[in-house]
Formats: sequence, C-alpha cells, structure tokens
Amino acid sequence: MVAYAVVRVRGKVGVKGEIEETMKRLRLTRVNHANVVPATPTYEGMIRKAKDYITWGEVDEETLELLIRKRGEFLDGTPFSEEELKKRTGMDLKTFVKKVVAGEVKFSDYFKPLRLHPPRKGYRSIKTPYKLGGALGYRRREINELLRRMV
Repeated sequence: MVAYAVVRVRGKVGVKGEIEETMKRLRLTRVNHANVVPATPTYEGMIRKAKDYITWGEVDEETLELLIRKRGEFLDGTPFSEEELKKRTGMDLKTFVKKVVAGEVKFSDYFKPLRLHPPRKGYRSIKTPYKLGGALGYRRREINELLRRMV
C-alpha cells in the first residue's frame, strides 16, 4: 500500500457544500495545506470528489521526512522534534515515515496538516488539470517535486 500527499490548490469561493465538507474530512481547510492519507478506497473516493480543488500523488520517504522536519507540528501545536516523536510514538523519524508510507500508521493521528508556502516559480494554472499543464489532479510521483518547492 502507498500513501498519498494531498495539497489544496484552490480556495473556498464557489465550492459546493458537499465538496467543502469532503475537504474538511481530508483536513484541507486552507490553500497550500497538505495532508498525507493512506491509499484506501475511502480516501480515494474523497480525493476523487474534491479533484477540482486539490492535487495529489504518491509521496516518497525522503520528501515526507523533509516535510515533517521543516513544517511538522503535533496535534497539540508543539513543533516537531525527534525527542517528542520518540516519546509519542516510540519510533524514530525514519521508522515513522516508513510506516506512514506503507500505510501502517496514520499521519493524521499524530500531526496537524502541513502548512506550506506557495510553490517556488508558482503553478502554471490552478484551473486546468495536471495532464494539460495545470495544477489540479493526480501527479503520480511528481507530487514530490511540487512538495519540495513548497517547503
């Protein structure tokens, strides 16, 4: 199993209530917020429903580790530290990241959504799909490049 990194690209204006509720359940309440979710049928259905407002793809271990180190914040608001992660999960960061990517541990059980910067050099368009050169939709492994530009 893999894990998806999901990033909200578009804002709230004009969004149907049903889709906004889905994005709340994905924990994507603001533009440039990212979350890591397991690739289960439930989450895939939620992602498909919100596809016109988000971009997603398979996150790799190196990128997720970088995101947690730079932008990670525990659910109680405490900034990330190796010692605190060890205390809360009993795992070091490398082990935690491997388990999240493998789908054994849920990222959202320990961390808030990642608050990222807008990507360096920007998006080409936030209204067109990724296949056509825009920002929306499924990026496969190329989500990692976008996330690195947003750290």
